[in-house]
Amino acid sequence: MSFTIAALYRFARFPDPQAIAAGLRERTAALGTCGTLIVAGEGINGTVAGDSDAITALVDHIRALPGCADLDVKYSHSDDAPFARMKVKVKAEIVTLGAGDLDPATQAGIHLDPVDWNALIADPDTVVIDTRNAYEVACGTFEGAIDPETRSFRDFPSWFDAFAGDLRAQGRTPKIAMFCTGGIRCEKSTALVKARGFDEVYHLNGGILRYLEEMPESESRWQGQCYVFDERVSVGHGLVPGDHVTCRACGLPHPRDAVHDCPGDGAWPHRA
Repeated sequence: MSFTIAALYRFARFPDPQAIAAGLRERTAALGTCGTLIVAGEGINGTVAGDSDAITALVDHIRALPGCADLDVKYSHSDDAPFARMKVKVKAEIVTLGAGDLDPATQAGIHLDPVDWNALIADPDTVVIDTRNAYEVACGTFEGAIDPETRSFRDFPSWFDAFAGDLRAQGRTPKIAMFCTGGIRCEKSTALVKARGFDEVYHLNGGILRYLEEMPESESRWQGQCYVFDERVSVGHGLVPGDHVTCRACGLPHPRDAVHDCPGDGAWPHRA
């Protein structure tokens, strides 16, 4: 069986996330999909896999939810099941930032497609920030991007506040370009940055995954591979599975053929 994988999210107002989750559990069980969906009052996020007809039916179901007609979906494929089972969870946030009342649906930065993104990050006056965690950045990132060295997305607000203080001390109000795996963390983090008083804030539409899918490798400014949250572990240009594996002891990724000196406690960085 060939699996279609759909990474999706949408910020929308769900007055009863428990009821929406119950409907999704019923629908995913009937379709035989695997993966994880997270539902909150602010919308839906997740990655699911199954045969192509099942994924089409599930995406149609999600698009019919309130405010989800423009659901962002990125597709890829695998010969092996990328998830062991199906989970539908209800949480306080669909991606946990813990920064108070932000509304990414209206406050997020300007979306840029891959070609415009390349032009923006080539500008030396642009500050490029990778919003992902340190273990993800270690697999690959954009040329010249700043690594906040966070262990959790919840660490990002405090890191940015310190970084913004340094910029202001230097008298700088630069253009800020931000990116993440699929776009969802950038929706929230750019809303945070704008709330902190920065006006020229941009993010990569569809995230790294869409960039790697659409941008020819010969024109790419991406370096390395992109960590993904499934059994593939990492992907490269064209979303071809990469060469990373997950350490069974600490759960962090490392190149398949590298000597892996595991810290054993989940500490970062790995020393290969």
